[in-house]
Amino acid sequence: MKKERTLVSFDWALKRMLRDKANFVVLEGFVSTLLETNVKIHRLLESESNIDRGEAKANRVDILAENSEGEMLLIEVQGESEYAYFQRILFGASKLVTEYIDSGQNYDNVKKVYSINIVFFDLGQGKDYVYHGKTEFRGIHENDVLMLSTFQRQKFGVSEVYQLYPEYYILKVNDFNRWSRVPLEQWIYFLSTSEIPEDADAPGLKEAREKLQVAKMSREEQAAYRRYLDDRVILADQIYTARGEGKLEGHFEGKEEGLAEGRAEGLAEGRAKGLAEGRAKGLAEGRAEGRAEGRAEGRLEVNLEHARIMKAKGLDYSVICEVTGLSIEEIENLS
Repeated sequence: MKKERTLVSFDWALKRMLRDKANFVVLEGFVSTLLETNVKIHRLLESESNIDRGEAKANRVDILAENSEGEMLLIEVQGESEYAYFQRILFGASKLVTEYIDSGQNYDNVKKVYSINIVFFDLGQGKDYVYHGKTEFRGIHENDVLMLSTFQRQKFGVSEVYQLYPEYYILKVNDFNRWSRVPLEQWIYFLSTSEIPEDADAPGLKEAREKLQVAKMSREEQAAYRRYLDDRVILADQIYTARGEGKLEGHFEGKEEGLAEGRAEGLAEGRAKGLAEGRAKGLAEGRAEGRAEGRAEGRLEVNLEHARIMKAKGLDYSVICEVTGLSIEEIENLS
């Protein structure tokens, strides 16, 4: 049986605890490890990103900060699959570029944006778990990369064109459970499991283990955290119920071939008993079969997802069995 977790999940910490200036050291450690440079967070910026959206439940949590260099760091956690997520991160970074430049200012005042996205779903197709996107201009004939002039390098304080543009990081942390001596992999492990082993030495993780303990939260905070976890289960239920209903509709559509066969049989039978009666019987049988199969598969998928969430939160298997109706063997085999 899995032990009860002692640290809050990173999405909750991002939602509440890491917005406190005293806890900036945790965010600084995470971003410094990812960007491979020392980052100091100066302040949180006024933005829609920093609103504590209670009605948003748990599907998306984000925070917007500015480092000591005046660059912007947009850190987002996305729990539910979103097919247009690539476009959304583009929109988010572009929106920040235009939000933080005043009308009439020169373009050299455009701020650098780092869009850091922690996703708990299989985004796109790829074998890695950390992806970095940047902008470069490459010649279509010579295949050379367009470079800054000497004056531009001195003026902007950077050496490459891409350093003037937003950069994107996507961390696909779902199911990452390999502890490592590599600092970034230690952070990915924490983001995925909410666990920090004693030998963790990546920047910010020791502070995270100290500051993000459930036991150190007030009773009110612990109650709010439990409600947050409950909301995640309810949200998952709503999402997968909707998917189950959608699958049910798909079964109706998928029954066209069977329905056609039923109509053919009904037509043949109708020659003996009447065309109308045969068609009615074939149609009824096709619909009944589609409803039954769709409902069964929809319920099973919802129960499996509930079990995954509760297993990830360390609930007793007996409790999971009682809630979902699955066997302990089925729960143990869930990944």
